[in-house]
Amino acid sequence: MGEFDRPFLGSAATADGELSVRQLRMDFYRIHRDVYVRKGVELDARARAYAAALWALDDGILAGLSAAAMHGSKWIDADSPAELFRTGSRRSAAGIRVHADSLESDEFEPICGLLASTPARTAFDLGRRRPFDTAVARLDALCRATDLKVSEVGQLADRHRGARGIVQLRNVLELVDPGAESPQETRTRLEMIRGDLPIPSTQIQIRDTFGQVVARADIGWERWKVIVEYEGTQHWLDERQRTRDIERYEQLDRLGWAVIRVNAQQLRQPHTIVSRARVALRAAGAPV
Repeated sequence: MGEFDRPFLGSAATADGELSVRQLRMDFYRIHRDVYVRKGVELDARARAYAAALWALDDGILAGLSAAAMHGSKWIDADSPAELFRTGSRRSAAGIRVHADSLESDEFEPICGLLASTPARTAFDLGRRRPFDTAVARLDALCRATDLKVSEVGQLADRHRGARGIVQLRNVLELVDPGAESPQETRTRLEMIRGDLPIPSTQIQIRDTFGQVVARADIGWERWKVIVEYEGTQHWLDERQRTRDIERYEQLDRLGWAVIRVNAQQLRQPHTIVSRARVALRAAGAPV
């Protein structure tokens, strides 16, 4: 990464003689007040978090999705607003969401030269402030990225019993599973649970007759040899991926596994997915 390929303070760069004012205006674009980046650089969620921290100077602790991005959480839209806690000015800016919560000293930590809420505090906030399914998906991803334990978030919930959204957070925590590898897998799993099916497991290892692991399934019920696989667009557009899928499903069939395949359109009609899974589970002897 080049010297100016991540956000920087324009005033500092010109004061140090690294850039002239003319260069700053011609070759860089302004993200926030006095925060710039080289033209043509695409900002991801981590870079937007860094830019927001520069904008806040010494009065900012990265929060929410920005903190999650710094902790390595995936599936965060680059266009999502950066999030900060501020103790002084509550003034916000375009592309930055400011929260006024006061943090305890053990609820934030340094990371990559910045201050951010800890994984537990980040989960505590995301679980309260996002729509329910999104909140579960966010916590799945954060727990997967950081090895955060649900019990740690529960302890914060006990500490902040009167916080807004605490009831939702406790319900979210009951459904968190870091085995989910994408938001779509989380939503698929939640629909199975809402359909009154047994709670599925994630990342199931499938073995051949010699006990060797030959495949891994997104979610499913190992006891009854039924799995549910979410298939993104790459499964349909990539010829090599389609070939691998065909061979894989043939092998699963030989081993006695029933496969419920799901795509984005079907996920918008979850009752059909649940119905197909229920039929497969009943055929395998499950009490559903």
